[in-house]
Amino acid sequence: MARDAAELAHRLARDAEAVCRYYLSKGRREGRYWLVGDVRNTPGRSLFVRLKGHESGKGAAGKWTDAASGEHGDLLDVIRESRGLANFRDVADEARRFLRLPRLDPERESTHRSAPMPAGSPESARRLFAMSQPIAGTVAEAYLRNRGITDLSGIGSLRFHPRCYYRPDAWSSTETWPAMIAAVTDLDGKITGAHRTWLDPSGDDKAPIDTPRRAMGHLLGNAVRFGVGGEVMAAGEGIETMLSLRCAMPTMPMAAALSAAHLAAILFPETLRRLYIARDDDPAGDGAMATLVGRAQQVGIEAITLSPRFGDFNGDLRTLGVDALWATLRVQIAPQDVARFIELAA
Repeated sequence: MARDAAELAHRLARDAEAVCRYYLSKGRREGRYWLVGDVRNTPGRSLFVRLKGHESGKGAAGKWTDAASGEHGDLLDVIRESRGLANFRDVADEARRFLRLPRLDPERESTHRSAPMPAGSPESARRLFAMSQPIAGTVAEAYLRNRGITDLSGIGSLRFHPRCYYRPDAWSSTETWPAMIAAVTDLDGKITGAHRTWLDPSGDDKAPIDTPRRAMGHLLGNAVRFGVGGEVMAAGEGIETMLSLRCAMPTMPMAAALSAAHLAAILFPETLRRLYIARDDDPAGDGAMATLVGRAQQVGIEAITLSPRFGDFNGDLRTLGVDALWATLRVQIAPQDVARFIELAA
């Protein structure tokens, strides 16, 4: 059942490019990704499949995300959607046909495989955040400072849990690690989810586990927010990316959508007139940026892309320092916002 599905997904991921060329034939390879319009093999570039990577967890081969819709899944989902199959038995048969594997006894298989869903619920996310403590003086503060993020004012959306549960998979025992807990909120400030970053107890880095970052609850359209969005705000993928920008522009409202797919689908405050998009330098980031720019322009919001010199703005901050980050941003943002958000900070 679940083990059969996981084993098939792993086998498909080992030949991810061959699977994509067969089932997503209207796309093409670009670097480490296969790009296509959607999981139903429509021409385009908003869906990206990772072709090489780990066997599981973040960066796993065979995982895909559609930056336009927010959908995500594995190569079994690609087979299901591209072939229009209704139940898991048919998906498994098709996968085994592709892999030239024998069919298993149907009694061992589930007749339905649900679409990937985020773990947890808004209620459990709210409980987790309530049980956590302010980050001042904790391992979470040490972790952020080690990432070059020293301005920790106004970050009430981040808290710390000293013994946050972590379970590698459904068959493993539960562990506990220190964790930075981020509240995911809607436009009204209501907590809809939470993001956990498990940390090494030293605070030097993330915990040495397969998936040190996980989210729970309702994420689509929502974000981890720093400040209240008004006429101007910045949005990007990662928490550390946006906290790095805050070191240079501490008064600009910012939102971390947590992934490229969720960035593409982030909701706009009614008062928003200009949106800065903190771009991550990878195909997923480019797809999210293009989708978000199009959505903003359709509703009359000016969209301006901010590009880092390295892979993301935390890389810029750690490598170049805050003065160089100011210089990078000064030439990219609107002139009226230089005086409002950068010169005062400098």
